[in-house]
Order: sequence, then C-alpha cells, then structure tokens
Amino acid sequence: MRSEFPRWAPRMADDHPIDLGVLAGIGDSALTREVAFEMGKNGLPNTFVPGRNLLFLTIAAAVAYRRGIEVLVGGMCETDFSGYPDCRDTTMKAMQAALTLGLDRRVAIETPLMWIDKAATWQMARELGGDKLIAMILEDTVTCYLSERGARHAWGHGCGSCPSCELRRRGHDAWTAGANSS
Repeated sequence: MRSEFPRWAPRMADDHPIDLGVLAGIGDSALTREVAFEMGKNGLPNTFVPGRNLLFLTIAAAVAYRRGIEVLVGGMCETDFSGYPDCRDTTMKAMQAALTLGLDRRVAIETPLMWIDKAATWQMARELGGDKLIAMILEDTVTCYLSERGARHAWGHGCGSCPSCELRRRGHDAWTAGANSS
C-alpha cells in the first residue's frame, strides 16, 4: 500500500501481525472449520463467529492505545450483510463506549461503509484510489466464506456461490452497470 499509494504512507503505521487462531477454537462455524454453509435455527448463517468483530476491535484498540491512536476504522456494513450482530451500528456504538471506558481514554470507531451498499463501496474505492486500488482489491482480497483464491471472477477471487461471493458479485455488477450508464 505504501509503494502504490505514497500519499497515504505517512498515515500508515508498521504492520502488527496478531495470531487470531483462537477464533477456530471458540468459533465452531463454517468460517473456522470445513462445513457446508447453512442457516442456523437462530436465523444467523453458520458462518457467524460469535464476538469476532468485538475481538478484532479490542485487539486493535490495545495496539492503538500503545501507539497513541484514538480512531479505529472498521469495514462493518449493515445495509447488505449476513445479519451478523457484531456488524450492526448499535454494536459499534456500544463497543466504542466499552473501549473508551475500559481504556480510560477516548476511542472512536469509524465505520464508513455502515450505511452504503456494495456498489457504493466499489465506488468509494474508485474515488479513493482509482483503478490502481480497484485492481488491488480484485487481486489481493477475498471475502469468500470458503477462502477460495483459485477462480478469478470479474469481481475478484472466490467460490462464486457462497452468500459473501454473491453479495460481492451483485455489488460489483451494480457498480459496473452504474459506471457504464453515466
């Protein structure tokens, strides 16, 4: 990212890899073990890993605390998502309050994708980084529930049939259709 987008480099800190293998031990979901996708009796897909985003934010806040950072940015989206409770705006507001109290220092959680659909997300990427960022997203990111990297579709890598791939494909299709109509 630093080499492709040098103007962003001053705002980027060094990577801080964290082993989150603990999620496989507690998650028991289609994201943490090889089981077929299905909807649960609770109305959530079996890809839901309880507390995953809460754990991510807690760890990010701990790293941010040591670095003097007060704003966390998350890609949670409530407009076209799988119903995960830890992607909801109310959850993010509660987590922001809990982190602020628990760290005894202001923590803000920004969620710029919260109220936009996937087509608008693709457009935001284009506006932020142009074709270079779009190409990077298509080649280097995966949202597939099966983590499939083999097939490369117009919308990126993925199995092409899980709900996450379908959301990404529909959003990309709507964005490209909109871009071609203007």
